Amino acid sequence: MPAASDKKVDDEFVPRNTKDNNCNDKFMGGTKSIRYDYIGKTTTGDDNYPEDACDLLYHGNAQIDNLQVNTEINGTGKIDIDGAGFFGGNVTSNNGSHILSNKKNLPFDMPHPNKKGWRLRHVCIEGPEIAVYCRGKVPGDGIIHLPSFWDGLVNPEDMTVSLTPIGTWQELFVKEIIWGKKIVVRNNAGGPINADYYIVARRLDDDLVVEYEGDSHEDYPGGNEGYSFNFEHNYVKNLIQETIRNHLDKDP
Repeated sequence: MPAASDKKVDDEFVPRNTKDNNCNDKFMGGTKSIRYDYIGKTTTGDDNYPEDACDLLYHGNAQIDNLQVNTEINGTGKIDIDGAGFFGGNVTSNNGSHILSNKKNLPFDMPHPNKKGWRLRHVCIEGPEIAVYCRGKVPGDGIIHLPSFWDGLVNPEDMTVSLTPIGTWQELFVKEIIWGKKIVVRNNAGGPINADYYIVARRLDDDLVVEYEGDSHEDYPGGNEGYSFNFEHNYVKNLIQETIRNHLDKDP
């Protein structure tokens, strides 16, 4: 192999002639890469950038199929998502004062409203159906107008109405449910109505299969599209496996 000093080197550097500059903002296409690489920086900030060169372009808008963030996303704008969002950890809002999570029965965490230095945590109740609820005070005329967005969302034939008399005993009953939009409440004793209501209705798209055969959640009938799971430190997963070992794997 010849020494480096023996290599032929051109005496003079001749810059490449690029002819006329084309500064149009052209569409970028090609073959999609499936690698997660860092985005290249196209300029080095040199002070002697050619005066006749095209103005630099920056990404005011961008499109990408998959994005992997190793640390965090920072910004002052907003994020609009048309599809579902899946998060393995906590979701925080209001500068971290509110925390939403799918761990341990979907808790939310917020500053305590009336005890300084304390916080408040609630969890979502669980049940064998996909349902929604509304509550409030029964109007004086006894007619409860259900939320307008319930039309087409819930099954009008599958509602449960609970009434709580206030102040004194009242013989309250649901006289009728009109087209799934209004609930008529009456007092059998003929007196005025002073009560609260709590109404639960099953959603029309309730396709929940409560019990199914399988070794894991991946065996759920029809797949798990629309559902997300997070086993915190494998606690739930280990608990299920231990239950199977203790109760189902024993010989009769």
